[in-house]
Amino acid sequence: MGAHCRALLVFLGALLVLPQLLLASTTRYYTFNVTMKKVTRLCKTRAIPTVNGKFPGPKILTREGDRVVVKVVNNVKQNVTIHWHGVRQLRTGWSDGPAYITQCPIQTGQSYVYNFTVTGQRGTLFWHAHVSWLRATLYGPIVILPKLGVPYPFSKPYREVPVIFGEWFTVDPEAIIAQALKTGGGPNVSEAYTINGLPGPLYNCSTRDTFKLKVQPGKWYLLRLINAALNDELFFSIANHTLTVVDVDASYVKPFDTDVVLVTPGQTTNVLLRAKPDDGSPPATHLMLARPYATGRVGTYDNTTVAAILEYAPAAGHIKSRPLFRPTLPVFNDTAFAANYSAKLRSLASPDYPANVPRQVERPFFFTVGLGTNPCPTYQGCSGPTNDTKFSASVNNVSFNMPTTALLKAHYDGNTAGVYTSDFPTVPLVPFNYTGTPPNNTNVSNGTKVVVLSYNTSVEVVLQDTSIQGAESHPLHLHGFDFFVVGQGVGNYDSSQDPANFNLLDPVQRNTVGVPAGGWVAIRFYADNPGVWFMHCHLEVHTSWGLKMAWVVNDGPLPDQKLMPPPSDLPKC
Repeated sequence: MGAHCRALLVFLGALLVLPQLLLASTTRYYTFNVTMKKVTRLCKTRAIPTVNGKFPGPKILTREGDRVVVKVVNNVKQNVTIHWHGVRQLRTGWSDGPAYITQCPIQTGQSYVYNFTVTGQRGTLFWHAHVSWLRATLYGPIVILPKLGVPYPFSKPYREVPVIFGEWFTVDPEAIIAQALKTGGGPNVSEAYTINGLPGPLYNCSTRDTFKLKVQPGKWYLLRLINAALNDELFFSIANHTLTVVDVDASYVKPFDTDVVLVTPGQTTNVLLRAKPDDGSPPATHLMLARPYATGRVGTYDNTTVAAILEYAPAAGHIKSRPLFRPTLPVFNDTAFAANYSAKLRSLASPDYPANVPRQVERPFFFTVGLGTNPCPTYQGCSGPTNDTKFSASVNNVSFNMPTTALLKAHYDGNTAGVYTSDFPTVPLVPFNYTGTPPNNTNVSNGTKVVVLSYNTSVEVVLQDTSIQGAESHPLHLHGFDFFVVGQGVGNYDSSQDPANFNLLDPVQRNTVGVPAGGWVAIRFYADNPGVWFMHCHLEVHTSWGLKMAWVVNDGPLPDQKLMPPPSDLPKC
């Protein structure tokens, strides 16, 4: 064979290998040093826990299929863990992060390496601390790009921008929740909301602390919206601009246009923004606003509004000399908007991105979620609904007691006695009119109870809000899984009527769903991830009060269906 022929064969062989090279995964290494840093907001300075001295914290940039390795070093006095919110953690539950569920916390001066692979996800997620209220400042974005060579199922944007919503407290949030748990009352609320860590011009002393999004006329931008706030669902809008929703919780959706986006704590939403073409109009300032969607009656909420600025380039003239446009947001308790917005979310359900919805259900569950009470200790008065009660929260009237050792290690070692019991109720033990007049006795039970599932079981969970202490929206987050939101409704769930209206063709795929105030939502998933997986309200105050539980998924029969062994540096309690 001649040299030219051999060269041609080598060239053709390289072309055949090229697609595999383009799709090859890589390993991305990060180091997170958790340190205290003085930060000034609202003209007040306090030291806050940060990662690498940044607030918000650094971005994790990865691709679908990549391995991510993050060494977390704890240099603060509090115990720390990091949760990679929404990452499936297939067989790597040791890296999920919730304290005392999948690991013991990282103690002061210690470190732990989180090691996981991003599988079947692309879009936006985020990381945050998962101990007490430390996630108030310990959070940052996770950007998951498609595999190399795989395009977005929408037009490629000119630029991509994370937009992270947070809450700012002028005092230590740890002191706030400690005081609330002591008195039994509602915790003090935040002083401000933030966009990318900045409160913006509507707050005192904050004009210079304003996030500005500079855009080119006519260009498309992908905004990666993340609600990292502790306790508030948020409406978001940009004056005179329409947003196109294309992805939620790192799953593509059928695109739809909206003027307002609703994002609960724990949720992410990718939206396309088209900057207006240059038509010769005088420069204007367009505000980007977010304010709370609040449905509960208990305590108060931060009813302020955070603003950022959409600024067109070139930015000629002083900002005060330009017309100012402000978007219109729904009223704070607009449950109708919330229901209509949620109903628009549909999976792509395409050959490339199918919706693998369980059609048959092997394990059905009916969970009430809501608030309740615990008796006040006899030696003190309390600030709960009455002076002899403390606020509590529960799933099926079980308020979760946090263990003192990690549930996952107890499960893996087979030493669960005294750690947890597997008798979590599948339905409420005492049925009542869930959204009607509350029962006279609102006390909850307490325990560390779990549900045990066989590997790959098809699961349906109906999550029912209750009117105890007031009907309220609850953003429920499930670790270790994405689920399909197959139905939702107002009032009490009717098992004889409502399933007929379930969407089993293209339901939205999420990891966090808002249980409607005074209503219900139904989710389905396959229990295809062995381990112990936390499920809880992502309103941090409700989690602190006990609105949480855990699922134990046993190993499957095959080697790739079993939980991996624990890493050697797993923290000890």
